[in-house]
Amino acid sequence: MAIVPLSEIEMLRRHGPHLAYEPPGGFDGRGEPDRRVKTHCCFCGQQCGVQLLVADEKVVGVEPWEEFPFNAGKLCPKGIKRYLQNNHPDRITTPLLRTDDGFVPMSWDRALEYAARKLREIQSRHGADSVAVLSGASLTNEKAYLMGKFARVALGTRHIDYNGRLCMVAAGAANLKAFGIDRAANPWTDIAETDLVLVTGSNVSECSPITTDYIWKARDRGAKLIVVDPRLTPIARTADLYLPVKPGADVPLMNAILQVVIDEGGFDQAFVEQHTADFDAVREAVASYVPEAVEQTVGVPARRIRQAARMWMDAGKSMLLHARGIEHHTKGVDNVLSCINLVLASGRIGKPGCGYATITGQGNGQGAREHGQRCNQLPGARDIENPQHREHIAEFWGIEEKDLPGKGATSPEIIGLAHEGAVRGLLSVCYNPLVSLPDAGFTREALEKLDFFVAIDFFMSETARHADLILPGSLQEEDEGTVTTAEGRVVHVRKAVDPPGQARADWRIVCDLADRLGGRDKFAFSDPAEIFDELRAASSGGKADYKGITYERIDREMGVFWPCPDAEHPGTPRLFEGGRFAHDDGRARFHPVAYRPGADPLDDEYPTYLTTGRVVSQFLSGNQTRRIGPLVDQCPEPYVEIHPKLAEPLEIGDGDRVRLTSRRGSIDLAARVVSTLRPDTVFVPYHWPGAQSVNRLTHRSFDPIAGIPEFKASAVRVEKC
Repeated sequence: MAIVPLSEIEMLRRHGPHLAYEPPGGFDGRGEPDRRVKTHCCFCGQQCGVQLLVADEKVVGVEPWEEFPFNAGKLCPKGIKRYLQNNHPDRITTPLLRTDDGFVPMSWDRALEYAARKLREIQSRHGADSVAVLSGASLTNEKAYLMGKFARVALGTRHIDYNGRLCMVAAGAANLKAFGIDRAANPWTDIAETDLVLVTGSNVSECSPITTDYIWKARDRGAKLIVVDPRLTPIARTADLYLPVKPGADVPLMNAILQVVIDEGGFDQAFVEQHTADFDAVREAVASYVPEAVEQTVGVPARRIRQAARMWMDAGKSMLLHARGIEHHTKGVDNVLSCINLVLASGRIGKPGCGYATITGQGNGQGAREHGQRCNQLPGARDIENPQHREHIAEFWGIEEKDLPGKGATSPEIIGLAHEGAVRGLLSVCYNPLVSLPDAGFTREALEKLDFFVAIDFFMSETARHADLILPGSLQEEDEGTVTTAEGRVVHVRKAVDPPGQARADWRIVCDLADRLGGRDKFAFSDPAEIFDELRAASSGGKADYKGITYERIDREMGVFWPCPDAEHPGTPRLFEGGRFAHDDGRARFHPVAYRPGADPLDDEYPTYLTTGRVVSQFLSGNQTRRIGPLVDQCPEPYVEIHPKLAEPLEIGDGDRVRLTSRRGSIDLAARVVSTLRPDTVFVPYHWPGAQSVNRLTHRSFDPIAGIPEFKASAVRVEKC
């Protein structure tokens, strides 16, 4: 059997994990493409509208889609260059089987039969839950729904989870606790209409650049800006007030702000009494968080904390925005609840220009957490442990409720189960845990212990290299479907071209595999529209109700905000209007939260905080962006930001090699000596694998409610190499 062609595997071996590519020739603006396809960017949760240019059945360029209301034609560097991945020589175009001589091509029929046989053999020996599924938050809603059904019906395993476990789940859990529903409360147009924007734990300018434009619109109207972050990020440099919080000290900061608001009579008593519950418990809990008492813990002077509280009180309208910076902690849910407490106490939610939003990170980070690919969830954002919810979905799927698996493990827990031998088989779709999970050495060991691992992906990710079988899947523009944006708008991803070679649309691969596992009658879909129709029906009556949304309506209205329970419903751009929340009694819930130290404490041996994050030109594990030449040129490798006060005693200069050592390992990087972060903190972006992976240093500690890892606060030692 012939070895895989050079362009697909050997190039990776010779050139390393990020073979950047800028194709020769192609559309250069001197002629017209064959067609323009109006669709959406494949990267972050903003899902900006774009027009892809197609010539000779290849995506060869991009143009603005100015009519799409969210971004009105504006794009970040990733959106402008996204098309360059389409014709990349690294694309996997045929099924690949691991042999002693390397990966070799395999026919689809043999590959699918082999995968089904191996998975069933493992389950027959070790039980249904010995096989797990890891899925992706960049998949369309159709595929997210399909993966949940596939795991629970075709495989019969309870172990399915997704890489959104590393992203939005702390916010989702807090939203459910406080509001009874998990979605941004406001459309982004409300940001432009507010009088004060408080951004905490979000490097908006680099991670969500188009959101920055909405903040600028508010500022053009005279709105104030408060930014909370250990780093003086680009957005923080423009703030009216910048609070350089210590990593992990978000709860005492937000509690102290709320303490001042309550103490000085700045809360909305009428709103609290009429529309919320448990305020007195929070009032009592924050009473001891006087700014002067917590300033050392928070790392911000008491006068600045009081200034933030008074700016918040003085604003007629306010918006609070946050992202992973407050969520990636062992107390991520508490951090988010402390923010929600401030918003609820002020009564500034459910009104124009007033509200709260999580800035969703991944491409379909909102929709992918609504329709059943999470370990604790069924379609329509139903609870898998709720008997009524279970009965409803079991009947809908045509199975007995007793045959519907229960709550499974989170994605980091699945890796832990593989490490200990409880999970023996694994199927993954567009998930690269070897780069994105904490403590990469542990993840590598877990992958190596699997009896069988099948990966569906379009590039050979670092994780896929450990697979026994690789099935070539599709990029976003090679399939049809829907995604749900950060603001809750369901939009239409249009197919521009077919997958190359023998690669197939992900949904077709999953349905074909389900067929071979004995589930033909329940996976007999002919196209994504049929999957979406089933998703709509399954979601009906759930919190995330898509029943009234169709492809045609999305195209006509430039997206539809859920919940949308029927065809006559206008959709719901702004939640909680009129002060009614999604709990049964209509009231929002306050939750008292207290400060807890992080799980990786500083000491004399490891005296410095390490925090991680994104840069504007790269995305997540870099499996796509590290292959796009112009994006690689902007940031070809990771680095460590270090404050002069930390660098000078260690004789570290700009560009010097620096070794960071945690309790788990070391990494050597070039230093960027900057004054734009706390002197007790270093920062490293996380998009790179292997010896360049900062997740060799991070620790396997998780929020007890959401299971999200504590990426934002690890203890390290800094040395000059």
